[in-house]
This record gives sequence, C-alpha cells and structure tokens, in this order.
Amino acid sequence: MTDETTAALAALTRRVETLEAEAAIRRLQARYMFLCDTPLPEHGVADDAERIDLVMDLYTDDAIWEGVGEYYDGQFGRAEGADAVRAHFVSFWGQKRDPALILNAHYLTSEQIHVDEGTGDTASGQWIHMQPWLFSDGTALLRSSRLNNSFRKVDGTWKISRTRTENVFVAPLQAGWASDFPSASVLMRP
Repeated sequence: MTDETTAALAALTRRVETLEAEAAIRRLQARYMFLCDTPLPEHGVADDAERIDLVMDLYTDDAIWEGVGEYYDGQFGRAEGADAVRAHFVSFWGQKRDPALILNAHYLTSEQIHVDEGTGDTASGQWIHMQPWLFSDGTALLRSSRLNNSFRKVDGTWKISRTRTENVFVAPLQAGWASDFPSASVLMRP
C-alpha cells in the first residue's frame, strides 16, 4: 500500500468515525428527551425511579446538569456528579405535584454536533428545544430553551457529560388549548 493510499484510508476512517459519533450523540440526546416526556413512552417502565435509572445510564459519573441565564439560574441551578444529577431528577419526578404534570413532549431543532477531531471521543452539541406542558388543573404553558451539551465516550459508549440549558421563553397557554392527549403512551408496546 502506498503512503497516499494509507493517508486516504486514514482520512476516510476519521470521517466515518465522526459520522458514527454524530449519529450516536443524536440518538443519545433524543433518548434523553424521550425519557423526559410525560406520559413516558418507554414501555415496561414501572415507575419514575426506574425512569431516573434509565436517564442516569445516559450520563457520565462526573456529569453536570445546569440551568443558566437570568431565568434558569434560580429555577434549576447546578448539579455536579452522578449523585447530585440524580437528586435533581428525583426533585422533579420523585415527588407528587399539585397540579400534576399530565403532558410534556420535547421537540428538538437547530442541531449542531461537533466531534473533537483531536481525540474523537469528546463532543459538544447545541439544540433549540421546545416543550408544551399541560397540568391536571387545566393550566398549560409552552417552554423553549437552548441546549449546549457536552458528550464523552466511556468504554466505547457515548454518554452525556454536561447538560446546560438556558431559557428562551415561557409562554402561558389558554386552558383547553390541547383537546386530545393520552393518559398513557402505548407507542412502544409490542
């Protein structure tokens, strides 16, 4: 094999590895959002404790979850390390709320994924995210935020090493804006 062929194969290999990393990160971020939806579309999950376990499987042990900016700083703060990140999710799903959250769906757009070309095992990603929230008392709102997340390959698997979210807007919606919605998801059932 010539030096030129070897260099071409190495360049092609790097490009394929980058594309595979981007695809894995895209699926990882979408999986996180999927697991955060209400009602939870993941079939067979018994309770929110199991949901939290599934979400935590997506994170590195030293992960950071933080809300930043003038609106999210005070609302979400910063959780650093697996125990603190888990506590953040327990504070959201691990307690009964009144009114109860009965619908929450996450929509991602404006994706940008950047794999570190130096090592190929770290990356960052940015998205704009929007989600409607509907509560049991009929109140509702629409939230949007920007995500600036970091990812790292751990034992050959991409994981989230930082979730960083900044508010774009929160808009109250009129009561009854959503007329038909499920009380439970059956999408993933066999």
